[in-house]
Amino acid sequence: MKDVLDELAAARRTMGTATLPAGDAYTMELRRHYDAPVDDVWHAITDPERLGRWLRPITGDLQLGGSFDLDSGEHGEILVCDPPRRLRVSWLFGPGADEWPGTSEVEVRLSSTPAGGTEFELVHAAAVGEPMFPTYGPGAGGVGWDLHLLTLAAFLADGETLDHEGFRNLPEGREFARRSAAAWGEAHLAAGGDPDQVASAVEATTAFYVPGGSER
Repeated sequence: MKDVLDELAAARRTMGTATLPAGDAYTMELRRHYDAPVDDVWHAITDPERLGRWLRPITGDLQLGGSFDLDSGEHGEILVCDPPRRLRVSWLFGPGADEWPGTSEVEVRLSSTPAGGTEFELVHAAAVGEPMFPTYGPGAGGVGWDLHLLTLAAFLADGETLDHEGFRNLPEGREFARRSAAAWGEAHLAAGGDPDQVASAVEATTAFYVPGGSER
C-alpha cells in the first residue's frame, strides 16, 4: 500500500484554464518525475505495443495528422508530435463526441533532468459544462489519469503491466482512487472552486470510482 500511495504523492496536481477550438476550457494538470531517460519515456507514450501495456490497446495511423482509437473508446487525432519532447492529441470519448470536435485535448511534455531522469507533464484541457463538471469536477478525468500514471511508473521501472479494473477492485486500489479524488478536490479548491461544490464533486467522484465507499 505504501508504494502505491507514494506514487500518488509523487504527482503535483493543478487546475488551470485554456482555450480550445470549441471555446473556453479548464485544465487538469499533472507533473511528476520518472527515473527513466526521456527517450525511453517518449517511446513508452508513442510506441503502440508499449503504449498498450500501460494505457490501453491502440490502433490507427500513429503519426502527425493521423488518428488513433483506444479499445476503451477514446479516440482523436495527433495534432503535435515533436520527439522526444511534446505530444498533443485531440481526445474524444462517449456517445456523440464526434459531433463536438475541439472540446478535449491532451498534451504531454517531457524534459530531461541532470541526473538522467524525466520530468513528465500532462495537461488535459476540456471544454465541459453542465452537468459533467459541476457534478464531478476535475476528478472525473483526473482520477483516471492518476491510475494511468501509476501504471506507467511500474512499466518504466520493471516492465510490469497493471490491470486497471482488477486494481480498482482491490483495497489498495479503492484507497488510491479515494485519495486521488480528494487530491483533485484540493487542486480544485486551490484554483478558486466553491468549497461546497468541491466537496460535492469529490463525493460524487469517489462514489463513481469506489462504489460502496472506502474500507476506512
